[in-house]
Amino acid sequence: MKRNKKNYGIYVLMLLVFGGLIYVALQTGERFSAHAVAGQLRESAFGMFKSVILNNLRGSLTVLLFQIIVILLTVRLFSGLFRFIGQPGVIGEIVAGIVLGPSVLGLFFPDLFRGLFPEDSLMNLELLSQIGLVLFMFVIGMDVDFSMLRNKMNETLVISHAGIIVPFFLGIVASFWVYEEYAAGSTAFLPFALFIGISMSITAFPVLARIIQERNMTRTPIGVLAIASAANDDVTAWCLLAVVIAVAKAGTFLSALYTVGLTVVFILVMFVFVRPFLAKIGRTYAHAEVINKSFVGFIFLVLIVSAVTTEIIGIHALFGAFMAGVIMPANSGFRRVMMEKVEDVALVFFLPLFFAFTGLRTEIGLINTPQLWGVCVLLIFVAILGKLGGCTLAARLVGESWKDSFMVGTLMNTRGLMELVALNIGYEMGVLPPEVFVILILMALTTTFMTTPLLKLFERIFGKSGVASARLKVLLSFGRPESGQNLLALAAHLLGKRVADAAIVAVHYTVGTDLNPVKAGQYARNSFKPLNREARRLNLQVDKRYQVTDRLVHDIGKLAKSERADLLLLGAGPLFMQEHFSGWCGGKIPVRRLLQKLQRHSLRLPGELFRDKLQSVIENTECSVAIFVSRSRVAAKQFFLFLDGEADLDFLSYMRGYFTGEAVRIRICFLAGESATPLVRQKVEELVAAEPCRFLADVPLKDNLVLYQPDSLLVLSYGSCLTLSRNPLLFSRLPSLLVVRQ
Repeated sequence: MKRNKKNYGIYVLMLLVFGGLIYVALQTGERFSAHAVAGQLRESAFGMFKSVILNNLRGSLTVLLFQIIVILLTVRLFSGLFRFIGQPGVIGEIVAGIVLGPSVLGLFFPDLFRGLFPEDSLMNLELLSQIGLVLFMFVIGMDVDFSMLRNKMNETLVISHAGIIVPFFLGIVASFWVYEEYAAGSTAFLPFALFIGISMSITAFPVLARIIQERNMTRTPIGVLAIASAANDDVTAWCLLAVVIAVAKAGTFLSALYTVGLTVVFILVMFVFVRPFLAKIGRTYAHAEVINKSFVGFIFLVLIVSAVTTEIIGIHALFGAFMAGVIMPANSGFRRVMMEKVEDVALVFFLPLFFAFTGLRTEIGLINTPQLWGVCVLLIFVAILGKLGGCTLAARLVGESWKDSFMVGTLMNTRGLMELVALNIGYEMGVLPPEVFVILILMALTTTFMTTPLLKLFERIFGKSGVASARLKVLLSFGRPESGQNLLALAAHLLGKRVADAAIVAVHYTVGTDLNPVKAGQYARNSFKPLNREARRLNLQVDKRYQVTDRLVHDIGKLAKSERADLLLLGAGPLFMQEHFSGWCGGKIPVRRLLQKLQRHSLRLPGELFRDKLQSVIENTECSVAIFVSRSRVAAKQFFLFLDGEADLDFLSYMRGYFTGEAVRIRICFLAGESATPLVRQKVEELVAAEPCRFLADVPLKDNLVLYQPDSLLVLSYGSCLTLSRNPLLFSRLPSLLVVRQ
């Protein structure tokens, strides 16, 4: 204490001494004021402050930061709205960019638009968006899984290249009707026709992957085929785009041969020399623990050098960034770590800036004549006919059913983000006039927007394929990998011999829609490992599903309905039972009281939020729901069935149908001896008399010492759980629970 007082004294003395010296020095310096410009007018203190604030508001950095704030907020808003209506969030992000541009904000609020996006500030926004695209294309390159391409090479080669050649040809043919009237005065026919063709050919791999994830098609044969075809399409289309850019810059095919030749040399160098070198490095730096800043800096250097090289050659920096991602080591650990460092910044921060800048270029008001709207309809029709039709016929020719062929064609017709990248390149090069640029933007939005409705339509027409029908269907939904194993073991206990005839579907949800497909695949494999071991031990066939979502409750209910599940079994964990916070408080009464007071004022603590989600699932799911609350790592061997009066008689009958395992003996108990009515006692006695090997009338819940052992499981109805929760002390002592809502 004395030492602290001494330190404070030294501190105060230092401030006084040096503060006085600074004051004296400044007063002495006042003699130099005589050298000020004579007659200079001095503003008031508030006037000077106001001038400083206004200058800061008009500063280029301030304007840019305000633009970023508005863009990020608008993009998040529209992304959420579009996901709410069942569309990919990226469509909402693109629409947000258009809304911020002259088509909406500039039309209805011109003063606000000019104030927020002044002409002289757009260069800074463009540079940031270009940097973001370079990072994004690097991530897209790392998304390419060559092993998947090799496994599906025969089918995907035909489907993906049909999805390029057919729309490319139709796009060139369509340019005959468009060029003379709308582009002849600004660009040559050859680059214009090539850009129209390539704009029809591109598939947006990231958007397609998101749609497949959201529709729970990741592990289905059609989902795997579509992703592999899109990846093949992605690689081929970007190589073709590089050739188109080279031709557009050179003017003729012959003059472009030099650029194409250099591009081939560049690709060979990247694959023959740089990729093997990076593969050796990837084996060393395969985990986050060993990846330091110097190594990350080296990887970024490879990315930038690759991008600069292709920009100098004449095929755009984005192709170089894409190639840098493709040649990254195939080691999943390495790619996962690198993508975690780059992807979030690219997707969340930089990419919305690109959408906004594209929106600033998109003025829908330019399409102001019936002829232009006719051109718009024509190009949309050609795009759908070429891409959807070409891929559908190709899929049918390689042996897929008509339903799967239409599904693949619809998914490959998704354009969205990648289309915008190609169109912006054409616009910057002056190949695409503003009117045609806007039309192609609308084409990209239309073809992407129609993907989800068309998939639903084809499912309705042809019928939705699912798990083979069975007498009993059980849906297991889990978060932690070990929970999946526990739920499967519990289902086997409940069903006994019936489990062999039951259809079991296990689903794992990853919350968040921005998950990369490569990471999603790795997460899916890791999440199902414990469940797969348990399935092999029990000799059971389990249909596994993986889905990325930001609407967990909605998607669980939707899946249960679509699968026509008889029972939905969920894992909750001990968080479900955390009604008190003594463990957080260390026994200090004031802290505990404060927390309880805050809770009464609607503070949403983690346990409460989790219970709310489970309650929403219970209330909004049509089939029976069982929530497994695990409070022990020990497998359940003692089973207790709790009854809370006559209200649980139906529950008793319901659970009797599930507990069919011969090795499982169920102990039936009440809260207290007097809580059982004569009718309930009679029904329990009849049950025990009929099946004495399976059921036992046990002592009351409060007095049952066996109940509180680690290997015990208490099965009770949802209503009984609510009743017991009113007794916090008893509720906190209970073992693992299985809460059932019929």
